[in-house]
Amino acid sequence: MRQRINQIKKELHAQGYKLTPQREATLTVLLEREEDHLSAEEVFLLVKEKAPEIGLATVYRTLDLLTELGIVDKINFGDGVARYDLRKEGIDHFHHHLVCMECGSVEEIIEDLLVDVEKIVEEKWQFRVKDHRLTFHGVCKNCQEAALKSRKKVKID
Repeated sequence: MRQRINQIKKELHAQGYKLTPQREATLTVLLEREEDHLSAEEVFLLVKEKAPEIGLATVYRTLDLLTELGIVDKINFGDGVARYDLRKEGIDHFHHHLVCMECGSVEEIIEDLLVDVEKIVEEKWQFRVKDHRLTFHGVCKNCQEAALKSRKKVKID
């Protein structure tokens, strides 16, 4: 984790910003909970455990800055809540997500599935793609299995 924070510190310095204690506390929470897709309020509550003096506005400003600099991605899974996702190290594009409409689980797809689509867009429309986001909404394997078991149980009873 220390190595990743040092890398982000270099990215901040290269763009004229410092890694303040508040920014470091926010980054630490995002690194510790990388798979959780936290809202700003959830980040704030976890940051408060580490640094009680930090306010909600500071966390919002930090998340906005990190988003603007491309260190963090702001995402919405259709539930009306903005969530924050630390961009994976060494990956040029935002990663994709599978969102279960039954249980709300979110699974990440790190693999870039849209390389060919980007090439078509760039060639056909002369549009230089800088990033893309893809979210699939559906039903996860666990929910499908639970529904199948439920149906079988109803037929047996």
